[in-house]
Amino acid sequence: MKILPRPIFKSVHRKILSLISDYFLKFRATEHTFMIIVAVVIGFLGGLGAVGIQFLIKIFQDLFWGDWNLNLEYIRNVSIYVKILAPTVGGFFVGVIVHFVAKEAKGHGVPEVMEAIALRNGYIRARVVLAKLLASSICIGSGGSTGREGPVIQVGSSIGSVIGQFLRVNPERMKIFVACGAAAGIAAAFNAPVAGALFSVEIILGDFGMAQFSPIVIASVMATVVSRFFLGNFPAFQVPKYHLVSPIELIPYAILGILAGLVALLFIKTLYALEDYFEKLKINDIVKTMAGGFAVGIIGIFVPHIYGVGYNSMNLALLGQLPWLLMLALVFLKILATSISLGSGGSGGIFAPSLFMGTMTGGFFGALVHQIMPQYSASSGAYSLVGMGAVVAGATHAPITAILIIFELTNDYAIILPLMISTIIATILTTKLKKESIYTLKLVRRGIDLFRGKEVNILRSLNVSVIMNKNPVIIKPDLNFKELLELVVSRPNTQFFVVDHKNKLLGSVSLQDVRRVLLDQEYLTDWLIALDLVNENIPRVEASDDLASVMKVFGFYDLEEIPVVDGTEQEKIIGSVLRKDIIDIYNKEIVRRNLSQEISSSVKLLEKIHHIDIVDDYVMAEIPVPFGLIGKSIKETNIRAKFEVQILMVKRKKSDNNYIQTIPAPSDKLQVDDLLVVMGRKKDIENLRHMI
Repeated sequence: MKILPRPIFKSVHRKILSLISDYFLKFRATEHTFMIIVAVVIGFLGGLGAVGIQFLIKIFQDLFWGDWNLNLEYIRNVSIYVKILAPTVGGFFVGVIVHFVAKEAKGHGVPEVMEAIALRNGYIRARVVLAKLLASSICIGSGGSTGREGPVIQVGSSIGSVIGQFLRVNPERMKIFVACGAAAGIAAAFNAPVAGALFSVEIILGDFGMAQFSPIVIASVMATVVSRFFLGNFPAFQVPKYHLVSPIELIPYAILGILAGLVALLFIKTLYALEDYFEKLKINDIVKTMAGGFAVGIIGIFVPHIYGVGYNSMNLALLGQLPWLLMLALVFLKILATSISLGSGGSGGIFAPSLFMGTMTGGFFGALVHQIMPQYSASSGAYSLVGMGAVVAGATHAPITAILIIFELTNDYAIILPLMISTIIATILTTKLKKESIYTLKLVRRGIDLFRGKEVNILRSLNVSVIMNKNPVIIKPDLNFKELLELVVSRPNTQFFVVDHKNKLLGSVSLQDVRRVLLDQEYLTDWLIALDLVNENIPRVEASDDLASVMKVFGFYDLEEIPVVDGTEQEKIIGSVLRKDIIDIYNKEIVRRNLSQEISSSVKLLEKIHHIDIVDDYVMAEIPVPFGLIGKSIKETNIRAKFEVQILMVKRKKSDNNYIQTIPAPSDKLQVDDLLVVMGRKKDIENLRHMI
């Protein structure tokens, strides 16, 4: 067999790669087809993630408890030592994964996804997929009182983000991919494709006015198909048929909405109170997670219903097989157990615990109502079902998702009216008493306010290092006043930082301090040195601090310039940051983001008109490829350097007189009938257009 010479082999290899790259770029530019195909892939992988976490939970149940299908009867008969050691040892492994692999795996996951969308355009590290899968499976499998839906959402979102990073898509597409992953996760978890899609739009994106809804629906449906293939077409809960016995019964359902809202509020407050408590403990994070597991084990000795997801107990309540007093106790015990599990650093979701609390709240209340007015009310199971949706809606502030999940679980309109009444009342109550949901409160505590618009979070996504001035004005403490005055006159700065002979930051001398000396104590100026004027009470920031928090420091101290110190040596100055620079970069980022959206819509408009004003003297235009550039690659044309014009897209003519849009690679060669979508100053584009 004849072997090709190495240079020829390399040339063929480069051509093949170039053809693949060209085809991929053309495919990526076809908006609708590209998004649909990627949504199918994300839905498929997200569905596998949902199936995988259920499989892993069973494996760890077998490892920690000795039974693949753990149930209440089995747990009651195991020894006390197993009940305590299983969640404690599980807490150790969860703590190790969170501490050493990915801190994003800690907690309930959904706020981390929302933060990634708000601050990082949907970027999530690839390692989060594996870390969250393992950490949550171990936590739930060992008895941790958390849910599997939150982890499935985070895993699906991470898969969507990783695929977006691999395909190098723009921020808007990346956010859609993350939302597709979240929808796939919730749809596969509950066998509820419509609820999955609405959850993603209502909670993850928080935008019902989005343009691209179809990829999210497709990902949700695809994940449901995968889930049904592996797990069967079964609902998540055993839900008998219920109906509204009498119109009078709507009054108890309205009262249930109030009770559900109060339970949701108690859950939110307890969760974050215990999270703060564990945060303040001066012990190792892994030990904290073990301590949380130990505490859950102690509760589980007396009430094993709180272990794990709790679906067995919920099914019993829905069937009306639990005593009302036990259901009342389980509401508070589940709140405590879940708050300990998550607050101590465990991994898992709050969705299933919210369903559990709602089931028990409704079951307890329904049992009382049925005893008081049996001829006008349904059994306690109906109230359990409605309470389930009401507490979820109150905790998440997402009534539409809650209603749809319960509807898809029952597939029956008979319960929809009481469900809507209780759910809406619970949501109104919780939003009036607590503006933030259980998800957004975590973000607000980090300084991310989704309610005030996306622009507010821009500064949260930028660090001091981006705009740090590495050459601040530094003076010695023995600098005399006359020399200091000359420095003030010659420099535009308002702060002059004083360091000693060991380069230790002593403080600063401000322009106001110098002016005060000139006005009030002119006769002392010959005797003063910088040390006499230094202000030691000045704030310090680090290069890793976000600009939003730095802006708050500026406002509190009313300064124009703040020193940046070393993260390990707080007295060593490495630069400074100016208030003006923060405002400038904020304005530029606003313009850039708005401009990217404007460009996206303008490209479609260019098909009708060939010239669009963008900002100031900059325009976007569609021009035929100049004769002098035909046959040259994008790199060879060097258009950006020669004409100060940027090529955004190349529209290439097909045989049927239609054009396909491609994002050009540097090696792409321009052809005779190509159309260039370019952006630049109007005069520069005209010069390029008439190039010979």
